[in-house]
Amino acid sequence: MNITKAVITAAGPGQRNLPLQTLIDRDGQQKSVLSVIIEEAARAGIDDICIVIHPDDEDAYRSVAGDYSHRVSFTYQPAAQGYGHALWCARDFTAGEPFLHLVGDHLHVSRSATGCAQRVVEIAEAESCAVSAVQATREGLLSNFGAVGGKRVKGRSDLYTIDQVLEKPTPTDAEQRLMVPGLRAGYYLCFFGIHVLTPDVMDLLDAQVRQTPDGRVATISRALQQLARTTQYLALEMNDYRYNVGVKYGLLTAQLALALSGHDREDILAMLLEMLLVREHHAGARSTQ
Repeated sequence: MNITKAVITAAGPGQRNLPLQTLIDRDGQQKSVLSVIIEEAARAGIDDICIVIHPDDEDAYRSVAGDYSHRVSFTYQPAAQGYGHALWCARDFTAGEPFLHLVGDHLHVSRSATGCAQRVVEIAEAESCAVSAVQATREGLLSNFGAVGGKRVKGRSDLYTIDQVLEKPTPTDAEQRLMVPGLRAGYYLCFFGIHVLTPDVMDLLDAQVRQTPDGRVATISRALQQLARTTQYLALEMNDYRYNVGVKYGLLTAQLALALSGHDREDILAMLLEMLLVREHHAGARSTQ
């Protein structure tokens, strides 16, 4: 299996403006969130990238696509019909081929020289199947993520065969259906925001959309659950970092993470230390008044 295409979803009402925001990347260059995500895909060997957007946003997205803009095309989700429907909108682009899937409001920072998406693509190509990146996540955060259950692949400490997929499960559901041997108590494998998906997933989404004309019943989790029942579907556990720029202080946190993993690390640490010392000094001065 050869992965040369990627789909980035960015059409959700609360998501549309997030990829347009600007930060400083690890190389010290000012870039859009979208540009950083595109570079993550390009680092994984992707040649063609389709971004699912609202029709009104193409000019803005094209203007911030960065150095890889020549690899980018757009498809539209005119109405807010959900995440599964957004991915389905790229079916003509994927055209029966496997593809990398990223979301437009998440940034990933690798602990190693290999990119996060690159690792997922390498496993998918080696195993010739769908692969989702996952991360061990504490029970209290289950309401924020889709989660999977399964068993470790023999001889691997970071790879699992998936047999269950649930969207934002309750702790009770997770305990009953998503327990993974070897994972510490109170933790579950939650989606990391990076997938390599096979054409079967588009077929399953297509069937969902056709069942209801407005497409609102189309969910990724349901399609992936069906996939797990019929074919090999793997989860790759990541020890890297993911940052949702759509949550409170999300962009700030992502910015600090990128800076601390890049060329300006020492300068950023010095700046943060100086800020903390100034605040401590002012707090001490007020306490003596």
